[in-house]
Amino acid sequence: MDEMVVQTGPFFELPLPFQTAPANAAHILREVIGPILVTHPHLDHFSGFAINSPVLEATNGPKPVAALPSVIAAIKAHIFNEVIWPNLSDEDGGAGLITYQRLVEGGNPRIGRDDCKGYTRACDGLMYRCFSVSHGCTRRHYAPEVEMPRSISSMSYMGDPFRLRSASRAISLTHEEPGFMSPHSPAIRRASNPRENWTSIESSAFFIREQKTGREIIIFGDVEPDSISLDPRNKRVWEAAAPRIASGLLRAIFIECSYTDDVDDQALYGHLCPRHLIAELTVLAREVVKVKQAPTWTHPIGKRKRSAGEALAESQPTSPKTRRLEDVLPEASITTSSGMPEPVYGGSPDTEGREWPLTEPPLEKLTIYLIHIKEDMEGGPDPSVTIVKQLKEQAQAANLGCSFYAPRRGESIRIGQEDRVQM
Repeated sequence: MDEMVVQTGPFFELPLPFQTAPANAAHILREVIGPILVTHPHLDHFSGFAINSPVLEATNGPKPVAALPSVIAAIKAHIFNEVIWPNLSDEDGGAGLITYQRLVEGGNPRIGRDDCKGYTRACDGLMYRCFSVSHGCTRRHYAPEVEMPRSISSMSYMGDPFRLRSASRAISLTHEEPGFMSPHSPAIRRASNPRENWTSIESSAFFIREQKTGREIIIFGDVEPDSISLDPRNKRVWEAAAPRIASGLLRAIFIECSYTDDVDDQALYGHLCPRHLIAELTVLAREVVKVKQAPTWTHPIGKRKRSAGEALAESQPTSPKTRRLEDVLPEASITTSSGMPEPVYGGSPDTEGREWPLTEPPLEKLTIYLIHIKEDMEGGPDPSVTIVKQLKEQAQAANLGCSFYAPRRGESIRIGQEDRVQM
């Protein structure tokens, strides 16, 4: 049988053995795609694999599903649980078509060496490393028999936190918040601090590394800004990314920007908009500046030149002007009527008149690929056009130097010396 070579779309130049789309789709899932890296278990990110998982074949060995422990726990308890979907995993007597790989947050320090330390092999030529980030917050889940909160964060993962014993379901539910445990239930001790009732939803950012060249990209799942997060975690990602950007090895970040700046903070629901993405990139730019100003750093193509008076102002804030939750909720709490911590709305990064102490903008060769843009369902203008425009204007004001691109469905993007987009 003659093989065909894809000429357009996301599998551009990929040879395929069959003449029909379903057969080639099964071939791609079985043979071409390696481990499935899952940022978080929300259905818009995982349902495609779950629905198509029955086409996997046991003769090929189980397909690895790699994620942080909290994500695996949610997938086990709520998807491959013999209720929503058959248990196709190799755990708990399942069919053995998939196998779970629970990742160490930040990378396993016992794996790899030098620049590859903490990276896990994905497939031939590719390695990855996973960081946890926050994606909004939800009420804590309690085990009523012990009246103790069970965190859904992998930082304190202790088994499957989503499983509650059916014999202990004597918990009242409010009519206003169906599915949430009522804080007024006698089985739950009411907390004086709303942080004890609420916990952040865990998502992930994956560093994907090409083993031969050392080039990397970052792919984020859904993520919220540190400035209004109950559990700010983005800065650790930027600190890890900065040396790679400074050396020219990291040139692309795929990150969400779900809404335009017309959306207030209280309506973001754990997502980003241009003002907050620029604030996050400003933090990243500061980290790149720190790396380049370190005495031991040299430019990859030669020793860098320092301009007169070039020094990083240590007094410069390391976070955007937007106030953090802990700044407004130190001990006592500002709460909504439901008891949820009240974030501070309308914050914006301090970008006017910024001058970086470098001869070039710190993110000059970095491309930000915008994903997870929410479509307009009322016939309005394309939100991606507005989002890119707002980002470009604010990035120019902040002198960041990075470029922005919103990929279209079906495009193929090749990251190299010169990035290339192929329809």
